[in-house]
Amino acid sequence: MKAALCRRYGPPTSISIEEVPNPLPGPGEVLVAIEAAGLTAGDARIRGARAPRGMGPVIRLVFGLRGPRRPVLGREYAGRVVALGAGVTRYAAGDAVFGITDGMRMGAHAEQVAVRADGLILPRPDSLSVPEAAAFFFGGLTAADFLLDQCALQPGERVLVVGGTGAVGSAVIQIARHHGAHVTALAGAHNLDLARELGADVALDYRTDPAKGPFDVILDVPGLMPDAASRLAPGGRLGLVTADLATMLGAMLRPRRAGGRRLCASVIKETPQAMARLMAQHQAGAYRPLIGARFPLTDIAQAHAQADSGHKRGNLVIEVEPLP
Repeated sequence: MKAALCRRYGPPTSISIEEVPNPLPGPGEVLVAIEAAGLTAGDARIRGARAPRGMGPVIRLVFGLRGPRRPVLGREYAGRVVALGAGVTRYAAGDAVFGITDGMRMGAHAEQVAVRADGLILPRPDSLSVPEAAAFFFGGLTAADFLLDQCALQPGERVLVVGGTGAVGSAVIQIARHHGAHVTALAGAHNLDLARELGADVALDYRTDPAKGPFDVILDVPGLMPDAASRLAPGGRLGLVTADLATMLGAMLRPRRAGGRRLCASVIKETPQAMARLMAQHQAGAYRPLIGARFPLTDIAQAHAQADSGHKRGNLVIEVEPLP
């Protein structure tokens, strides 16, 4: 099968398309023929061994010193089951599915991937297109975890979303609005109409508008608002989606700050329960992933370059031609 491989950390051009052996489903696994896969900020960070301050050594320790031990990146996918491992009864060949690969295993930027049948995989509903299913979980799970769990959003609260039209920010706007929040979004001038279409009550150009607040909840997706805490109301919560190691440790050890304000920067939960909750949000009309650019697997280096730019709209999707 064809797969996109990252054998050494580096720029987007370090990704190569190669022929590799087809994976085989082990006991309890299903083999999925991938129709589309998401390409996330996490994929781009791993490829470039780039991370917030203090996290670079962690990437190399976890994934590999000079390059990923498992060189096929990508975690989000949508496709169809083509083979079953021993003991699998939940799925049958031909079933449309979508999900997330195991964190360290990755492997979705390829024509096929083997995943646990009892893991982070769900039947794909008719309400989602293939690209939407492929991009469903990254932004949605992050937004729901920060808003509903870490920041405990309440109806009527004032929410500020920094980076409102990326994969995570677009999900934050939708879910916050559905839960009764008043949403202000900071985005580029060319994306303000899009932020309003997603549900923002107020959309401001991050270059020129200060968004003074106060706000009950601030979600800083790119981690680029150093004075965000000063814009919180008493009892407010600051969610740092992109945080360096010192900030994450500080949030763990001393989450409570002056005025009852709270710093939230924990790793999100990827569980079947979290996935089911996000599906319920979608079925209630609260969330649909925003699809930005699409690329064929052969042009995946271009997708990585766009992810590196920091100015993409919504989710990037890699479209994979099915095997004959």
